[in-house]
Amino acid sequence: MTLPVPVLTIGLLIASNIFMTFAWYGHLKFKAAPLVTVVLVSWGIAFFEYLLQVPANRIGYGHFSAAQLKTIQEVISLSVFVLFSWLYLGEKITWNVALGFALICLGAFFIFHRFGGSGS
Repeated sequence: MTLPVPVLTIGLLIASNIFMTFAWYGHLKFKAAPLVTVVLVSWGIAFFEYLLQVPANRIGYGHFSAAQLKTIQEVISLSVFVLFSWLYLGEKITWNVALGFALICLGAFFIFHRFGGSGS
């Protein structure tokens, strides 16, 4: 069974963003750990992010434009980060964060919507 390109692309991007979010922000719970240690651990985690991100972009390009791929990546990245900061770091999701995210999603709408034949 072959998955449709959008499903495969978005699935790989979600998985890659989970790895990247932990690589970039997971160490914040371990302030006592030496910086060199958290940098090396982060690089190791980021390696797995690249193993998913690069194929996602390669598979998705052509079905999606580069701008659409980047938009999907950013919306997923922010979605994963909001959940991560709430569930892992214990931060509240405030109204201004929710509103800012809604505005970013509105921007994504404009990237994907075709207005009378213009755009991608």
